[in-house]
Amino acid sequence: MIIYGVYIVSKSGGLIFNLDNNVPRIEHEKTFTYPLDLVLDYDSKKVSVSFNRKDGINVGHVLVAVNGMPVNGITLDDGRAVKTTLESADNYPINLKFSRPKMTTNEKIFLASMFYPLFAIASQLSPEPKSSGIEILEADTFTLHCFQTLTGIKFIIISETGLNGIDLLLRKVYELYSDYVLKNPFYSLEMPIRCELFDNKLQELLAQVEKTGISNIDK
Repeated sequence: MIIYGVYIVSKSGGLIFNLDNNVPRIEHEKTFTYPLDLVLDYDSKKVSVSFNRKDGINVGHVLVAVNGMPVNGITLDDGRAVKTTLESADNYPINLKFSRPKMTTNEKIFLASMFYPLFAIASQLSPEPKSSGIEILEADTFTLHCFQTLTGIKFIIISETGLNGIDLLLRKVYELYSDYVLKNPFYSLEMPIRCELFDNKLQELLAQVEKTGISNIDK
């Protein structure tokens, strides 16, 4: 059982908490000849593919290693500049490893804000009044599960496909939120959640679920 992440969206649609739990690292490694047939973008923090695609390496993928040597920003571990290394024909053939970039906090905030109107649209499309909105959204590689409280806060879990009982896990996360966040005298509603005790309890819960299953949550 794999849980990829947990998100909490406020009543107003803002992302107030997120936890990346078990996100798979997707990497593609290939040996290239000169000239390099990928167009790369060199900014201050990373080297990424800006044009062309090859053998699973797509636009947006980030360079993580050159000939097995890790890349830190735009330099190699030994201090050499990545751009200079890749532009020199003497270094070819060269082995490059690319990885799908990790989602940034700003990207997560943007996606949370997009989910909010989708949830509202789903509620309005219902032929019956007082629809619960989106509860499950299935894709070929993951399933999104959503539980909305009476106060409008949305708890979202991203999991592998084919899992049952996630609604029980969502309610358990809500219990942890009630016990360790709402009862925290320093927490203000609608604000980002920064509570170490909540983080620890949530990580313990997810570890237990992945090890023993959802049916053993309360045991």
